[in-house]
Amino acid sequence: MNFGARMLKTGIAVTLALYLTMLLNLTPPVIAAIAAIFAMQPTIYKSWTYFLDQLLTNTLGAVIAVAAGRLLSHEPIAVGLTCIVVIMICLKMKRADTIGLTLVTVISVMEASGQWDFALNRFLINVVGIFSAFIVNVVVLPPNPRSQFLGQIQSTFNQLSLLMRTAVSDEIKENVFRDQQKELEGSIQSLADKYNLLEEDQHKRKRPSYTESRHLVVYKQMLRTLRKGSEVVEAVEEHYFPASRTLPLDQLFDQQLEYMVKYHEHVLLKFEGKLKRDDEPWQNLEEENERFARAMQEYMEQREDSTMRLSIVAAEIHAYGYQLERLNRLVEHYGEGDRGEGKPWTHWLNPKNWRGEKS
Repeated sequence: MNFGARMLKTGIAVTLALYLTMLLNLTPPVIAAIAAIFAMQPTIYKSWTYFLDQLLTNTLGAVIAVAAGRLLSHEPIAVGLTCIVVIMICLKMKRADTIGLTLVTVISVMEASGQWDFALNRFLINVVGIFSAFIVNVVVLPPNPRSQFLGQIQSTFNQLSLLMRTAVSDEIKENVFRDQQKELEGSIQSLADKYNLLEEDQHKRKRPSYTESRHLVVYKQMLRTLRKGSEVVEAVEEHYFPASRTLPLDQLFDQQLEYMVKYHEHVLLKFEGKLKRDDEPWQNLEEENERFARAMQEYMEQREDSTMRLSIVAAEIHAYGYQLERLNRLVEHYGEGDRGEGKPWTHWLNPKNWRGEKS
């Protein structure tokens, strides 16, 4: 298990919330600690929106709890019915993420039979916890999903490269291969989560810039290409070895996978700005794909037994090549229109450089 920044910040936020409640003489402080844990979000933008949403739903929940506590007392069935009503209102307002803490406020207020001073106390405790998490998230190692996404692309590709280069040659131990494959799946899922954060952040903005939209297109294709490469590895493992094949066929598949891994690496180097402008040694991927398809067709015509499994693997490899070619075109367009000559991708790890560049 890796020790991440979010773990550290959650601990700091809980500590800050407890100290603030002690300073303000608010009890019980444990509610502020719980609020701080819930309020720690993966991006600063989500932290701010979560803070505003919690203020809205907690205020509404406290008002409903006061009214329900005075009208229905604090009988268990009354508390349960009030919680159902609050949940329905939160869902109707599209604030599902705030339900947990809002219900904590509702239950604690109804426990005191809807007293206003008690409701205000619980509301302030929640606000202290949420505010603590927001401040810590902004000040201590502020999250940057864009740089995290870009930084993880290369490491995920290295995992994919190892698996593809050894998939057909069967050089790597089976248990090691499976462990590496699970790690690759986890890395791709992590990249998908980070991309979803970037996409969500952009969609919630009223006017996302054209440059940022183009960046997301490239990032999405990077993710799609890695996922397709992972599907090639799965297809080889599931269908290639059970099929009847020859040594020349093994060499054909191995060479094709090696070529595509090199092409993928070339595209990533181009994206990082590490290649010369006139360096175009890998621009014949489409021709290479067609050559591979013709070779596979000739092999299948010569075979009398079933070649269905090999066809599945060949189709996955061809689809991987299509995604690679599309990624290459997007990276070239990205480099010419967004990044500018001479700027590597690390230039974009600095948030100050996300705007104001040539688009």
